[in-house]
Amino acid sequence: MSFMRKIGVLSALLLAFPVFAGPAHDYSFTSIDGTPMPMAQFRGKPVLLVNTASFCGFTYQYDGLQALYDTYRDRGLVVLGVPSNDFGRQEPGSEKEIKEFCEVNFSIDFPMTEKQTVKGDGAHPIYQWIGDELGRRKLPRWNFYKYLIGADGELVAGWSNRVEPMSDEIRLAVEAQLAR
Repeated sequence: MSFMRKIGVLSALLLAFPVFAGPAHDYSFTSIDGTPMPMAQFRGKPVLLVNTASFCGFTYQYDGLQALYDTYRDRGLVVLGVPSNDFGRQEPGSEKEIKEFCEVNFSIDFPMTEKQTVKGDGAHPIYQWIGDELGRRKLPRWNFYKYLIGADGELVAGWSNRVEPMSDEIRLAVEAQLAR
């Protein structure tokens, strides 16, 4: 097969099978269990990214996050918890302690990452990207900030901890992404 024909076939395949390659898919975490967790594994699914903490006044939002996940997981939504000790040192435990706390107290079964820094110069690169996309003022100022990433890996929206996971605002945004 000639070089030009190979290019033509490859181009046709790429057009027939679009690749979701948004920026969020370029990042990676390690799961709370210690296994690699590339964001690319969520291609084709919207992701609600949430910085969490076990000993915060907003920790009760784990219930709403699990309810949101239960409601929409069969349609493709991923809720991704990102434990962080950045605010008030409200996530002091090890990954094992965090996982146990979440399972025992809130029956959490959505994916979670290892503890991460989500603010400042040392923030995980995905949070730096969020700041570039939404502006630094939209970055987490406390625990339980929520960011919706579309199935294509593009950032859709962000909410502060004052917006409940099962609020109409978040549910409508999730449903719009699931309908795409």
